[in-house]
Amino acid sequence: MLPYIFAEKKGIHIIDLNKTVEGLQETAAALKQIARSGKKVLFVGTKKQAKDIVTECAQRVNMPFVTERWLGGMLTNFNTVRKSVKKMQSIDKMLNDGSFDSITKKERLTLTRDKDKMEKVLGGIAQLGRIPAALFIVDIGHEHIALAEAKRLGITTFGVVDTNCDPNKVDFSIPANDDATKSIAIITNYITAAIAEGLAERQAAKDEEGEDANVDQENEKRAARLEAEAQAEGGRGRGRGQGGGANRGGGNRGGGGQGGGQRRRTPQGGGNAGGRGPGGGRR
Repeated sequence: MLPYIFAEKKGIHIIDLNKTVEGLQETAAALKQIARSGKKVLFVGTKKQAKDIVTECAQRVNMPFVTERWLGGMLTNFNTVRKSVKKMQSIDKMLNDGSFDSITKKERLTLTRDKDKMEKVLGGIAQLGRIPAALFIVDIGHEHIALAEAKRLGITTFGVVDTNCDPNKVDFSIPANDDATKSIAIITNYITAAIAEGLAERQAAKDEEGEDANVDQENEKRAARLEAEAQAEGGRGRGRGQGGGANRGGGNRGGGGQGGGQRRRTPQGGGNAGGRGPGGGRR
């Protein structure tokens, strides 16, 4: 932490705020890109000073969070944790639809207590269907188990790092006081605003793609309609051409018939003239 310490006064290290601003902006830009890609960011802050702030900020952007206790294996043994979450959800569903009306009061009370206990620890990750893409940690020294699991799985880590921690343990560090409520609130709210901006850009891109798809569909329909009209017009033109040819052929055939009749009458006239000639009955 030596590069991030501005001075020391009466045994208290003062953090260089210029370094804090640089780390905060870099972290916000990276988290914005992650949120824009549609991936999840897990907020982790189980300290008393950070619980309420982390919960509020995570719920604001609809991101998973852990504020009570980090269960060992929450990431490395994610399938087992998901089973516990499904059990909690099934108990909650049965309590709401009246399925527990047929069981005894003691059994109902036991299941309700189990559900409340699981809700307290796992409620923040109930909607987390797969391993998150990144972890935002308040006080990496206090959340060393979460940090170790994320490193083992290759998850990108972002953390608020105080003077008693090693900033090299996280991928993106924010040098700041992780014990003061105001410091935690300022940093977490800034990170949340960046994530919300990334989500808004993602939604805007989706809307724009939807409009483009609608325009493309309309253009395709218009082109298909024009093509169908052109084919129909061509069919009508060919029909008229065939009808005209048939009429002309019939007229020729009729003229030929009349001419033939005239030629047949001519020999008959010649025969009559021959009968009246000098070689007729008078001889």
